[in-house]
Amino acid sequence: MPHVAGKGTPATALLTKQRVTHQVHTYDHGAGQAYGPEAAERLGLDPERVFKTLVAEVDGALTVGVVPVSATLDLKALAAAVGGKRARMAEVAAAERATGYVAGGISPLGQRKRLPTVVDESAQRWDTVFCSGGRRGLEIELAPAELVRLCGATVAPIAS
Repeated sequence: MPHVAGKGTPATALLTKQRVTHQVHTYDHGAGQAYGPEAAERLGLDPERVFKTLVAEVDGALTVGVVPVSATLDLKALAAAVGGKRARMAEVAAAERATGYVAGGISPLGQRKRLPTVVDESAQRWDTVFCSGGRRGLEIELAPAELVRLCGATVAPIAS
């Protein structure tokens, strides 16, 4: 199991505790660039294989959407995937409070409060996918099925 240099995160702790095969990748986060595309670029990865974690409000309840950094979260599709009607992006402060992570480093794994989560179906095209490890500049590589299982996620077409 790869070791995380420095302090671990709730996401890496969860993976270790669950004995999930994963790899941790770090990169230096620069100023001004969007986190997801930067992770793909710095790690030399296909942006369709690197997933961003976005927190939205569906009918007033916080809900997580996990989509490729090359795509946009389709809010209508996210709402439909969880049986809701209306969705909008959550306030950053609310997302940070609920997940326990800072924006740009929100991981779908090990969140303070387990939120309903939907992973875009495109994740299933890959043997492994990358998502935030819970800190800016920290990415976790794992099998999409493990990501879905550990998040208790629904898989649906939510990227556009």
